[in-house]
Amino acid sequence: MKIHLPQNVDYIINELIKHGYDAYAVGGCIRDSILGKEPEDWDITTSAKPLEIKQIFKRTIDTGIQHGTVTVMLDKEGYEVTTYRIDGEYEDNRHPKSVEFTTNLTEDLRRRDFTINAMAFNELEGLVDVFGGLDDLKDGIIRCVGSAVERFEEDALRILRAVRFSAQLGFCIEEGTIQAVKEKVQNLEHISAERIRVELNKLLLSPHPEKLLDAYSTGITKTILPEFNAMMERDSVGSLPKETVGQNTLKAIALVGNSHKTETVFGHLTEQKEYTKQEILILKWAMLLRRIAVPRDSSEIEVEEDFIFQDRASAATAKEILKRLKFDNDTVDTVYRLVLWNTYTIPITAAKLRRSIYQVGADIMELLLEVQKAGLMAENASDMECECKKLEQASELLYEIKSKKQCVCLKMLKINGKDLISIGFKPGVILGETLEKLLLKVIEEPSLNDRDILLKMASGYLE
Repeated sequence: MKIHLPQNVDYIINELIKHGYDAYAVGGCIRDSILGKEPEDWDITTSAKPLEIKQIFKRTIDTGIQHGTVTVMLDKEGYEVTTYRIDGEYEDNRHPKSVEFTTNLTEDLRRRDFTINAMAFNELEGLVDVFGGLDDLKDGIIRCVGSAVERFEEDALRILRAVRFSAQLGFCIEEGTIQAVKEKVQNLEHISAERIRVELNKLLLSPHPEKLLDAYSTGITKTILPEFNAMMERDSVGSLPKETVGQNTLKAIALVGNSHKTETVFGHLTEQKEYTKQEILILKWAMLLRRIAVPRDSSEIEVEEDFIFQDRASAATAKEILKRLKFDNDTVDTVYRLVLWNTYTIPITAAKLRRSIYQVGADIMELLLEVQKAGLMAENASDMECECKKLEQASELLYEIKSKKQCVCLKMLKINGKDLISIGFKPGVILGETLEKLLLKVIEEPSLNDRDILLKMASGYLE
């Protein structure tokens, strides 16, 4: 099998071989290359010891030299080069107490998590596949190297990585590996919230977020996201076909922001807007958490006040979960607001929509439209088509408001606090209230957003 190695990777490998050592590209870069994907980075494994690596290359960084890793710098890019090693006993279900360097490639590959990540390659020898990774790639199987129980006992994060790789690649998890997950799932309690967050993010952003069902069936979510288990035990009222809140939520996650171009939403938005990876991640989390506090008997929800209470409860729970997972404050706040407003009826007249943008927040209105559209499509209720058309109308109005740069927030107002002070206002509550009053007038009638007009209006509040 032929794999194209980047020039710098090939150079590093050849330099090591020239100096009498073995060297290969290894791990995920080989897996992705075989699958026809562009690797995010290239790792190199070698029989050379860290100090020997440093002697061969001019510019190096001691990335993790105690574990055998040296970063070689070429053309301002870093390439991790790691000595073959055997991991010692693991003390915290995550890190080995010690590592022992070896000159045996097979021993190094043996310590890796899954067979598909335990392949190596160089131009001289071709593919080195001791544990059947190529066959598992062809068959679409996630399988641990050697004993799955031992691999998960060594590093509990591998339990979650198994599901994440399954979601990213669309593979099935081998039965023995599944059983080992169930046996060792409690070890996830020893893994930091930050590392769990990273894996959940990758799972939600993957082509198959519905693989979260595997995390549920194996007990993973019971340990790291117990609120999801409660969703899997509640019926989703109004959904066609009948399903649980959790099942409906997974459908909604798959529908929302499923590419950097917003292909699942409104036509003109696809042309005008491309979501960033961070925005897509926010959308995925909003869909996961928007119904996190639905009552056990959701048939109890009958009137608008019930939905408002549910949204508030879900938003509060969403904030707790995201903080528990150590998300940054901006992400927590944005997801919180999307969940809070997710059943809000977005108006389809210009003045009312401007008021809604002011109330909800100009920064999330497009995202909220996406959340609501995906929610409607997932529920597939009898009135879905009608409600989607209303969202289309709201989207068109939003696009028009943005195109005309109509004022919907204080920073778009043509005057500010300094202007009011210049005509006699004093800093304080009254000044702030006056700006709010002027903003509301402009929201009703955009043509009033003129400095002279606003100053004249403001002077009337001084009298």
